[in-house]
Amino acid sequence: MGLNPPQPTEWGTTAERWISRARIFGWATLVSNIALVVTGGAVRLTGSGLGCPTWPRCTEESFAPHGALSVHQAIEFGNRTLTFVLTAIAVATLVSAWLTRRRDLRRIAILLALGIPAQAIIGGIVVLTDLNPWLVSFHLLCSGLIIAGAVVFLVRIDHPGRWQAGRWTTLVALTYATLWSVIYVGTVVTGSGPHAGDADARRNGLDPLQLSQLHADGVFLLLGLTVALLLIARNDHAGAADLQGPVRILLVTELLQGVLGFVQYFTGLPEIVVGAHLFGAAVLVAVGTWVLVASLRKSPVPG
Repeated sequence: MGLNPPQPTEWGTTAERWISRARIFGWATLVSNIALVVTGGAVRLTGSGLGCPTWPRCTEESFAPHGALSVHQAIEFGNRTLTFVLTAIAVATLVSAWLTRRRDLRRIAILLALGIPAQAIIGGIVVLTDLNPWLVSFHLLCSGLIIAGAVVFLVRIDHPGRWQAGRWTTLVALTYATLWSVIYVGTVVTGSGPHAGDADARRNGLDPLQLSQLHADGVFLLLGLTVALLLIARNDHAGAADLQGPVRILLVTELLQGVLGFVQYFTGLPEIVVGAHLFGAAVLVAVGTWVLVASLRKSPVPG
């Protein structure tokens, strides 16, 4: 009936085509989830966190606000509708990964796809708990995990073999753990500060001055570890050749983030600077993950 199975060469051509598409959708996943961090920050910084006061509906009567939209409703509901865009991108990423016939890409794409509804549920719980600051922190960290997964997906496309710890992976892992701890403490600092997402939302009750000092200490530790990695990468050409570029970009990102952090602290936390700092945190996760993956030895033999 003319339904002959594709020949191996045809499968190869088809797989390569879908790998190219998977790369496009992987980048779309990365960029869209960084954008979600920024728009989520805009919701909080404009005091629109309870623009839609319940979940999954916007109001008790409807999934969408009715009548003349207030600014807070428009911002919060607009952020919610991004879930549909993220879902479409996640599905496209999963389909393209599936058609590459690569099990490693399929597994990562499944996790990325599951992360979208998980994020939506966490966001719903945040609303239902009237913007509990600890859950808001967790909400941001989950976005960071999806961003990290997207970076792994993109690197994995070009390196399908086995990955093993390299000579400096332990130090890189310590730097990466420090990076995450700095970001988490930063979310706790935010939970103690003025940008609650709603005028009536409660704060975590901790001292923002002490937390800011702890956050700054973590940043200096992270900078020190990153400088150490850069020196190693410049001097150990055999064991750290792939690290030099990513670590250099990581250091620049950290320095820019540090400048933004000090500016926002000494200027009274203006919304635009805090929003830029949130964007920088998302980029920092992406670059830090890239450094971690770059430290791994990659076998040319498919795993």
